[in-house]
Amino acid sequence: MKDWLQTFSWQWQWQQPLFWPWLALLLLGWVMVASASTGIADYYTGNAAYFSIRHAVYAMLGMGAVAVMSQVPLAFWSRLEPLLLLLGLVALVLVFVPGIGHEVNGSRRWLNLGVIKIQASEIAKLAAVFYLAGYLVRRQVEVQQTWKGFMKPFIILGLMVALLLMEPDFGAVVVLMGAALIMLFLGGVKAGQFFLLVIGVSVISVVVVMMEPYRVERLTAYMDPWAPEHVYGSGYQLTQSLIAFGRGDWLGVGLGESVQKLFYLPEAHTDFVFAIWAEETGLVGATLALLLLATFIALVWQVAWQAQRRGQLYGAYIVAGIASLLALQMVINLGVNTGLLPTKGLTLPFFSYGGSSLLICCAMVGIVLRVAHETDMAAGGKDG
Repeated sequence: MKDWLQTFSWQWQWQQPLFWPWLALLLLGWVMVASASTGIADYYTGNAAYFSIRHAVYAMLGMGAVAVMSQVPLAFWSRLEPLLLLLGLVALVLVFVPGIGHEVNGSRRWLNLGVIKIQASEIAKLAAVFYLAGYLVRRQVEVQQTWKGFMKPFIILGLMVALLLMEPDFGAVVVLMGAALIMLFLGGVKAGQFFLLVIGVSVISVVVVMMEPYRVERLTAYMDPWAPEHVYGSGYQLTQSLIAFGRGDWLGVGLGESVQKLFYLPEAHTDFVFAIWAEETGLVGATLALLLLATFIALVWQVAWQAQRRGQLYGAYIVAGIASLLALQMVINLGVNTGLLPTKGLTLPFFSYGGSSLLICCAMVGIVLRVAHETDMAAGGKDG
């Protein structure tokens, strides 16, 4: 028992280069949420620190998630792949069950577990990464040489995509399929097959967008958000976000002094928390936050690269999938905040308010730390 307690510690985790940027992201995210949420928290609860306190609790739970997940050997996950995949699919189905599924703004994306609401897509995306990593290791030759081996995973992924579109959650579909394509590319699929798949996915995405009037409206509003027909309608969030960036100038209006968070910019503490941060800290603060995110993602990719070089392919594919999920979500959220992409409801990992999102992101960090640790041990580096 004593040996187990000694192993279950921060004895080696904090020595990994990834640990400190992750901790910095966690703390900076809490500062962002604490500042951006004061107006809405005071209005709905009478306590301006309501969301700040809850986010702090989630952050501490996230630290616990890192501690736990970093102790779990990869061999354990490889045995649980079918169960994880089933869990992801069941979670996507349960959102449609009355009493379990929770609807917000017309979308049924959350599982109501009483004390916390979990976004089903977060579970499904991580389950898909484990499934694809195992598949690429077990069927490496088949994937690289035959169409059958290349297309098999898309039966499962297609089912996930269909369920996500029913919620609807087009943003999660983009992130999931983007990560899957990156993992397949790294798995060594033929260039012709890969680019044909990219074209096919792109065509299907365009069709899916054009099928829903509200998606078309968002797209047209993105092209000209300041047009009279958009500025107070589908382009409202984008214009208010851009106003926040403009008010920030070089050094910002001061931490806690945002005007846009006072009900001008909807979802100021979730999807658009970065816009509020840019308003309060200016270009300098926004750039520092971006550099921290970029450093974090670069270190995650470095873990994948080191694992691949040392023959730990399963761990390398898992980390590559996690890096892809996080990076794509960051790019999409930041693109939406700055007007480079059409408006889409995706949180910014580690920065946006949201319990389930933060916990899953921290769990991913724990998994990456475990891969880094096992890679070091395989190379005869640090003691385990």
